[in-house]
Formats: sequence, structure tokens, C-alpha cells
Amino acid sequence: MRKELLINNDWTFYYFGEEDVQLHLPHTWNNIDGQDGGNDYRRGTCVYKKNFTAPEHASDERVYIDFAGVNASARVILNGQLLGAHDGGYSTFRFDLTDHLKEENELVVEVDNSVNDRVYPQKADFTFYGGIYRDVKLLVVHEKHFELDHFGGPGIAVNAEVKEGNAEVWVRTWHNAENGSVAVTIRDADGNVVATGEGTDTKILLENVHLWNGIEDPYLYSCEAVLSVNGKEVDSVKTNFGARYFHVDPQKGFFLNGKSYPLRGVCRHQDRKAIGNALSKEHHEEDMAMIREIGANTIRLAHYQHDQYFYDLCDKYGMVVWAEIPYISEHMPNGRENTISQMKELVTQNYNHPSICFWGLSNEITISTKDKKDMLDNHRVLNDLVHELDPSRPTTLACYAMCGHFNKSAHISDLVSWNLYLGWYVPGMFLNDLWADFFHFVYPDRCLGYSEYGCECMPNLHSSHPKRGDQSEEYQCKYNEYMLKFFEKRPYLWATHLWNMFDFAADARNQGGEPGMNHKGVVTFDRKTKKDSFYCYKAYWSKEPFVHLCGKRYIDRAETMTSVKVYSNCKEVTLYANGEKVATQTGDKVFNFRIPLHGEVKLEVVSGDLRDEGVIRHVDKPNPKYKLGKDGGNGGNWT
Repeated sequence: MRKELLINNDWTFYYFGEEDVQLHLPHTWNNIDGQDGGNDYRRGTCVYKKNFTAPEHASDERVYIDFAGVNASARVILNGQLLGAHDGGYSTFRFDLTDHLKEENELVVEVDNSVNDRVYPQKADFTFYGGIYRDVKLLVVHEKHFELDHFGGPGIAVNAEVKEGNAEVWVRTWHNAENGSVAVTIRDADGNVVATGEGTDTKILLENVHLWNGIEDPYLYSCEAVLSVNGKEVDSVKTNFGARYFHVDPQKGFFLNGKSYPLRGVCRHQDRKAIGNALSKEHHEEDMAMIREIGANTIRLAHYQHDQYFYDLCDKYGMVVWAEIPYISEHMPNGRENTISQMKELVTQNYNHPSICFWGLSNEITISTKDKKDMLDNHRVLNDLVHELDPSRPTTLACYAMCGHFNKSAHISDLVSWNLYLGWYVPGMFLNDLWADFFHFVYPDRCLGYSEYGCECMPNLHSSHPKRGDQSEEYQCKYNEYMLKFFEKRPYLWATHLWNMFDFAADARNQGGEPGMNHKGVVTFDRKTKKDSFYCYKAYWSKEPFVHLCGKRYIDRAETMTSVKVYSNCKEVTLYANGEKVATQTGDKVFNFRIPLHGEVKLEVVSGDLRDEGVIRHVDKPNPKYKLGKDGGNGGNWT
């Protein structure tokens, strides 16, 4: 039966032909220069080498190498022989090493993230980190085995169609054994066998099915397929799956398992400060914990295929996921083949995840596209391809803000969402009301969502009179309060995804006094600071009781009367100043107090056993550190 051997340790890295460095994977060479906004952001080809002893394997076994993510193109060479190449920085790919293996081996991986016109992404508001930034492992399998060469997939596809309390589980497997037989076993979450079947294409009845029901009850079954040849078991594959059904109504939004389930959540990029995209499992787990803390029930995993481990976490914790390929910002006629191969990999590798409910075709593709006819045709091809690969899930895409209601690209996919920053890049938060309601009026049968919205925020910048563009923590609060109320009034929006959960690197930007970054997150890039807006979302979405005193970083205030804001999902909060009760308010999510400010004031907010505190003080002049300086950047978009 198959064996796995992780080979992340002890690689030699050659940085643009310079002196070699010894390191362990995962690794990116842009963990610093891709995050500082400087001119030294290096894109090109670097080389990784590893010497290894061939794993033990019998004469009737094969040895594969499995790469979980290499950005963006890779050439893999073993003992001087080219095994193959792969274009696409976010998906799994494999090569068979067996015929070129020796007892001692030299593996060379040439990794290229240079500018070109054929591999996506090439133009976008995030850093394109070069490197082998996910796990690498060796697979030892019998020569007759489940498919390993088909778009990096697992060799098994499971789909559960729910009907009247039962589920018909469709299990398909692919293998290379001409006379092989396949036995399928389905187990419940406790490991008990609940159903069995036989064959490479079989449908198995699962009675009294336990549904995968989002964040309330993300129940998972497991499915194992065993391949036998001449009565001998030679290979097996196993995957988790969930039984659920859903639909989207253009008037009432998203429904999960027959019940209204408004999708309210966030977008996520996969990078971190000084780490880039070379994340550990612990990093993924911490990200998921914070997303769960605010009570989100959906994640748009932008703008590329994310780590399989994070999709697993989404399955485990009940997140409804929008998964997409990096077909973004600019259509490249020479890149059509790459969009197709990346889409085949995305769907094939992720088909079994119950969390994934939508396949994204593209993002803001109309920003700078010249050949619109070719672009539209590319979208139609992708849309048809997804329906062929997976008829059970709808397609969607994210439209650029300047892409109007009637733009043809907005009417190809099954669903559509818009990236709208009304109230940030343009004045007037009320424009969101006009824009969305007009689209819904003109296209009442078209399912509409918000794939991005948000505004920049530096947690060290503050204002008692926040304005658009000041990048203050207070304006981000003001903006998000408006948007959350706006969404509550519009049940027809099938999903809303905040841009972004976390600050992320964007080498082309220069904003907020910290170049090379997009600061629209409600958590900082290093995950150490939860901005006040984080708690605004928690107040709206989370059921975990809490109180949060806003403005704790806004200590120095030049006014003699000041505002104190509290976020809470409790119905009543009390504010104390220097131990004296100011007032008790009954309200809903956002509580605003006004207090006189003389000298230093210790604030404490209380609701039952819950409390939070901070200190503010009166100063004669505004603290200049709270204001964006002249060298703070252009304050505009990245394009």
C-alpha cells in the first residue's frame, strides 16, 4: 500500500545565481522584498537542490514526487533528466521519478516567478511570491494504483445528493489496473462503517444522512476506496466528504439544506509578515480561529487555489467557500490555456470539499483588458468547462467596480458579485444603496453579491472627525458600520465578503506610511493586532458574548468632550470613567457615549461579567503621530 515521505528539510537554495543557502521548506525568496514596496522586489528564476537517498520500494512499485505549491512555474530535474514542467503557482502537481532513480539522487527544481504573458497572475493587487512554499513529499505506490497523473487530483471524487433524509453518494475512482476491482467503504464521523459499494463508478445509498450544516454542525463522513488486483489489495485512497444541498434565490439569498442561510464573511490572502506565503499548519489554524471568532460563515479564498489544509479546515469548521483561479485584472490572449489548466486543477483537486459551494472564474478582469471579445470567449469556455467538470456547483465571478451593470462579462457566470469600494475610493457610502438597488431592479432574477468592500486602516492613525482617505481606525469603523447595516436591509444579496480579513503584501502600493502593503484587513499583517473593526463584525455575527472598548490606541485627544464607542452583542452595556458610572445603554451592537475629558481618564465598559478597559487623556494639541504624514503615500488604488 502507498507510503508518504515528507522531504522538506535540507535543501540548497541558489538566489539568482548568488551564493547558496541551506534551508528547509516551505520557503519563498520574496518574504521581505515582496512586502516593503521597494524597487528591489525580485522576480525571476531561482534554483532549489536536494540530495536524497531513494526510498525503499519493490520492483513492482513506483515513486512519485508531489509538490503542493511552487510559484509560479517549475522545471523539475532528477539526476540530470528533465521530468517535466508545471505552470501555475497554487496547485498540486506530481512527476514519476522511478525510471531515473538511483541509490543516491540529485533533485533540481528551477522556480520562476518572472514577468510573462502566459501564466496567471501577472497583474494584481498582491505580491507574487517566488519559491517552493508548500510541502514536498515522495509517494511510493504499487505500479497498479489510483490515478496520480490527472491534474494533481486524489484519484477519487465523491458527491452526495440529498433526497428526503437520505443521500445517494456517487463515488468515482480512476486507476491504471486493467483487471482491478474497487471496494468502497463509507464511515461516519466516529469511524463506524455505514455503507459499502463496489466499482469505479458506483452510487451508494446513505440512509438517515447526517447533513453538513455550515458552522452550526459541519458533520463529515469519510470514504475509502481500495484497489485490488487478482484478489490482492494494492492501493487505497481516502477522503472526507459532507452531505448538503443548497441553492441561491435572487430575492432571498443563499439557502443551505432548505433553510435561509445569509452568507456573511471575509476574503483571505495566504501571506504573513516576514514569512510571505510559506505558511505552516499552525499559521493556517490561527487564521481560521480568528475568522471563526468574528462569527463569519463564508470565506472567499482569493485570488488563487489555497493550501489543501486550509480547505480541510473550512470543511471541519463549516465555512461556505468561494474558490477561484488567479485569472485576474488583465486578460492575456497567450494565457488562455493556462486559465483552462488551472481551472481543471482547481476543480479536480478540490471536488470533494463540502465547504466549497462556488467556483470563481475571474476577478476584476476588465481593469485593463484590450481584447474584450477574446476575454468574453475565454469566460464562456471556462464556464462551460466548470459545468462539465462539476455540474453540482454554480459558477461566479468578481466584477471590477468600474464594470457597469450591463457589462457582458457580468452575465456569463451563474452568479455574480461586485468589488465595490463606494465610500472609500469614491465619496459617498450611500452610493452602495443606489448601486445595488438599481442592479436588483434592472435584473431581479440575477443573483447579486458583494465579493469585496472595505477601506484602508492603520491602527496607529486616529481622528475624532474621521474622513475618507485618512486611513484612521475610526473611519474604518464608520465605514464598516454603514456596510453592515446596508447588508442587513438587503436579503437578496447572496453573499458578502469583506476585503480583507488580514492585511497583506501588495508590492505596487504605497499607503499609510507603510509601502508594499494593503491595509484593508481587520487584523494586521503579523496577526498581532485586531483592529476595532474586527469587533464590529464580531458584534454583528458572533454568538459569543463580549464587550469591546474602541479607541484604546487613540489615547491623546485634544477635545474637552470626547466620544467613546463600544462594540458588543450584549443588549446592555455600562460605561465607567475613573470608577464613576457614566451611563447604561440598551442598544444593538454599537454603543456611543459622550464624556467630558480632563486629564487622564480610565475607561471601563461592563456587561454582566464581561468587561474591557482603556485609558485616554486630554492634551492641548492633537498628537501629530495620529495623522497620516506627507510621506504616507498616495492614498489611492494600486493601478
